[in-house]
Amino acid sequence: MKRVVFSSALLFSALLMTACSGPAPRQATSPETIPQAQRAVSELGNEVAMYALGLIDTGYRFGGKNPEAGLDCSGMVSYIYRQAAGIKVQGSAADIARNGRAIARDDLRPGDLVFFNTRNQPFSHVGIYLGDARFVHAPSTNGKVRIDRLNDRYYAQRYEAARTLLD
Repeated sequence: MKRVVFSSALLFSALLMTACSGPAPRQATSPETIPQAQRAVSELGNEVAMYALGLIDTGYRFGGKNPEAGLDCSGMVSYIYRQAAGIKVQGSAADIARNGRAIARDDLRPGDLVFFNTRNQPFSHVGIYLGDARFVHAPSTNGKVRIDRLNDRYYAQRYEAARTLLD
């Protein structure tokens, strides 16, 4: 008898949990708004971010477009996107910004691009977002590809925009 009661209670609990786990109601949004939940993590974006991590400590060189010779910020982005995603990206940081689709800072996901005004010139620096407010970039200071945080004072004051090339 105890076994039947226990089995019935277990079955009832399972049915109750199944009934409560239906899809959540959809919230109405305007066509211009992309809720973060709808911008799921991109596998290709993860590939881009992982490839970027592999270039940490690569030397900096103004105009550099490959790791052997050294990389600048736009050369790093071009190299990584070509190698990891098969996407051809060309030009300066400003050119890359013009070709990307604008996204809100809150909608950033790994592989997206973050842009900064580092030389009193809009979109003068670019990095690849990793997640958790971190990004990989090739700054001329300290001469190596490295990870920094968007909320570090220097970058927080110079942050301009986010773009994606992935969707």
